[in-house]
Amino acid sequence: MQLQAFPCSPSSADQGIVHVPGNMFLVRHHLYKWKSHFRIDADGKFVEDQFFPKNLRSGRRFLRSIGASITCSNGIGKDPYILSNEKISDARLIYAVAPAMGHNQESHPESHFRVPAIVNALEKMEMTPKFRGSEIIELQSFKPASVDDIASVHARAYVSGLEKAMDQASQQGIIFIDGSGPTYATATTFHESLVAAGAGIALVDSVVAASKNRRDPPVGFALIRPPGHHAIPLGPMGFCVFGNVAIAARYAQRAHGLKRVFIIDFDVHHGNGTNDAFYDDPDIFFLSTHQDGSYPGTGKIDEVGRGDGEGTTLNLPLPGGSGDIAMTTVFDEVIAPCAQRFKPDIILVSAGYDGHVLDPLASLQFTTGTYYMLASKIKLLAKDLCGGRCVCFLEGGYNLKSLSYSVADSFRAFLGEQSLASEFDNPAILYEEPSTKVKQAIQRVKHIHSL
Repeated sequence: MQLQAFPCSPSSADQGIVHVPGNMFLVRHHLYKWKSHFRIDADGKFVEDQFFPKNLRSGRRFLRSIGASITCSNGIGKDPYILSNEKISDARLIYAVAPAMGHNQESHPESHFRVPAIVNALEKMEMTPKFRGSEIIELQSFKPASVDDIASVHARAYVSGLEKAMDQASQQGIIFIDGSGPTYATATTFHESLVAAGAGIALVDSVVAASKNRRDPPVGFALIRPPGHHAIPLGPMGFCVFGNVAIAARYAQRAHGLKRVFIIDFDVHHGNGTNDAFYDDPDIFFLSTHQDGSYPGTGKIDEVGRGDGEGTTLNLPLPGGSGDIAMTTVFDEVIAPCAQRFKPDIILVSAGYDGHVLDPLASLQFTTGTYYMLASKIKLLAKDLCGGRCVCFLEGGYNLKSLSYSVADSFRAFLGEQSLASEFDNPAILYEEPSTKVKQAIQRVKHIHSL
């Protein structure tokens, strides 16, 4: 199947289709004039209700992620990539930043503005180590994931094919991957995708290390891109290159002996890549809530796993218009009981913020308060079930303002602080949720999974 890439107004284009080494996918290549189509006012805001840091900070801080290693200023132990016990003894939240500044397509919603917008908001709200000391740690030193790490989820032919395609991307400026609906690549995509996956792995290491000495280890949050939950074992898909959360799940099993992994995906789109990676695996429970009928059209309620993995995949499509009431009920009646029955060793979260009512790519009615609720409940669930071990991975979220405020409120939840969602959310734009349809979906999934 060949899907058209997101439109982007090329100045000139070569419409040829070529095979990438590895023979796993095709690319169309285009040449572009890299001129900005964004209008930013003096305060660093998009004119059309978008948010972007006034200082892009595209220098050393963000471009550092392109290197093979990153200098840490927060203090480290003997291993330069592992935080010392002393440094994490008081931490309540550890996050890592991998913004993939070179992986960008002009006017694309999954842009290199996303992570800097979040970081800028965190600094503005004084939710960084600069203001919080040891309570919040930014994990600035981590290795990119290895090819072996990626190959624990993805076919080696795909991984090597993408790496070889970087030469073509360097020559052409950008390439589009046909059949991946729609995913682009630039000359830095391969390495920056390794860095993103590596950030998640490093956070797993840090959280697990802390859990050996504390009953309440810090929550980890990977502020990374490209996102990952659509990337299938054989290739990229839907803005996603490597399955970051899936790679971290396999790493947690392999490196730390955490056999049973519970993955919660609350992105507005079904995490089909994660779904496919573990569809027959009884030791990894994948639970996805997503908007019914949204991209990529997978994640039907009767898709429950197969073989030994039957029953360890739960998909709950929610009707358009579902919001805070629906998601609170879903958590209490579906997510929590599933996790309690599964008894995980660690909880990983595909944290997509594109279900927000202001997000342009879907039509749910989540609010900043919804994401605060989810973060609070997930933290408590991890504390009750798996020694507090929990790591979140940024997935979608394309209105930069709602994305930034919602991530910041998630941070507040993980810190045990009061939500400030009321300062951002506007109840006047919400409409009545489709409660009857939501109730029917919940009752059906509870019946299918004997909840």
